[in-house]
Amino acid sequence: MSSGEPSRGVDQDTLIIYAAAGMRVPMEEIAEQYESEYGVTLEIQYNGSNTLLNQLQTDQFNQADVYLAADDFYTDKAVALGLAIDTIPLASQYPVVAVQRDSKKKIVNFDDLLVEGVRVAVANPDQAAVGKATRRQLLALRAGESNRWEQLEKQVTEHGVFKPTVNDIATDVKIGTIDAAIVWNSTVAMPKYKEDLVGIEMPELAGSRDLISVAVLHSSSDLPSAYRFARFVSARDKGLKTFAKYGTEPLDGDVWDAEPQVNFFCGAVNRRTTERIIEDFQSQEGVVVNTIYDGCGILTSRMKGIEGQSQDQGFPDVYMACDLHYLENVKTWFQDAANVSDVELVIVVPKGSSKVESLADLLKPDIRVAVGEPEQCTIGVLTRRMLQEEGLHDGFASKQRGDTVMIVEKSSSAHLVPDVVTGHVDAAIAYLSDVLPNTDDVDYIHIESPLNRAIQPISIAKTSEHKYLLRRLFRRIENSPETFESLGFHFRFGDHSENEAESPTP
Repeated sequence: MSSGEPSRGVDQDTLIIYAAAGMRVPMEEIAEQYESEYGVTLEIQYNGSNTLLNQLQTDQFNQADVYLAADDFYTDKAVALGLAIDTIPLASQYPVVAVQRDSKKKIVNFDDLLVEGVRVAVANPDQAAVGKATRRQLLALRAGESNRWEQLEKQVTEHGVFKPTVNDIATDVKIGTIDAAIVWNSTVAMPKYKEDLVGIEMPELAGSRDLISVAVLHSSSDLPSAYRFARFVSARDKGLKTFAKYGTEPLDGDVWDAEPQVNFFCGAVNRRTTERIIEDFQSQEGVVVNTIYDGCGILTSRMKGIEGQSQDQGFPDVYMACDLHYLENVKTWFQDAANVSDVELVIVVPKGSSKVESLADLLKPDIRVAVGEPEQCTIGVLTRRMLQEEGLHDGFASKQRGDTVMIVEKSSSAHLVPDVVTGHVDAAIAYLSDVLPNTDDVDYIHIESPLNRAIQPISIAKTSEHKYLLRRLFRRIENSPETFESLGFHFRFGDHSENEAESPTP
């Protein structure tokens, strides 16, 4: 492991890491473990979170792979600026006032920092995350005609010092050139400071919990390796254990696996929208997504047959249903869902045919019809529901009981349009998304019904050990509206229904 100015050579087993200076101790320990276990060299440059972000913006030759900031404001900004692909939250921390354990100064509350002659240090809010967090929190507090930040800024300017990093000001308190400094609660827990400094929690600084987070950068020349290190840092049985040891409050995190495999059950209607997204996600992250496409009745029956909802036995880590109906059937095993898209049900007929022009025409005795099988696939359930709503179900059922087979039931929506194309049936009720690739051979008729749409939700299994990885897959889907719209779907990621929360969460 090395630190300082990184320089990319020809060795592809080297990763360049930009890391917040306040996280130096846990990062060095994590890096040493990672290098030992995986034979990768990590070149780490430490500085203030904002200083590092500015470097990423201005260095046209930047080849950094991973950026770790003490506040997710900076990693989120890196994504917004097009510098980062993904962010992963790690742990929370909050500002405290650091003083020497044997300090002769009486500093117990915020006003004590403002006493004449008290030397106070603050990390520059335009360079370091803790300075930004301090300014943000204090600006919200009023004290007479001025706010708390203006009071502190005046004290620091007259009697103290602003410095670039949290370590700079903590060291000043330790050696006695400063009486007090606003640092992270984790700073005073670091080995370098914990014997000499104590952190005083103050109401004025409360409520400003910041998330340490790691981002994978577009500038990386080896994205699978960059993602693997980011997953290591954020794994609850690897990097997060080290963060906990040094005073931060880690999130739960995923279980570590150098090459994770997750199971994705995906309703057949979603195949064309998800296949390329999943393929790209696997390639970028260096993971395996075992995807099973089938009718949702078949998929949910398979779930019910897997004892204990174990991923090792094939239970899905994530499920994207053809419609809300089937997620509802298994929702106790899944977290809150998000609606991704919806698609219209239409009547499909051979090109140029005029035998069928409405739902009612499907009841004609000489019309052969293909529909979904209600016990095996979503479109079968939706078709039955729609026919019942339109008062046509009994007539349809009577036709189905005739001596001649005039109603053909299919186990998957993918099998309906081919029956029309081959002339096996005169009409089918199918998804518009399945029809559009075949418009040289078939026509379609819109159905006037409030129940002519299927809504596709997605959700993570409660038992999955890779919820944060799957959240990144969600983001790929969320950022792909053009894919859905071009294939005949209406994209609606973020719409809410009675069985979903604001967004899928780990």
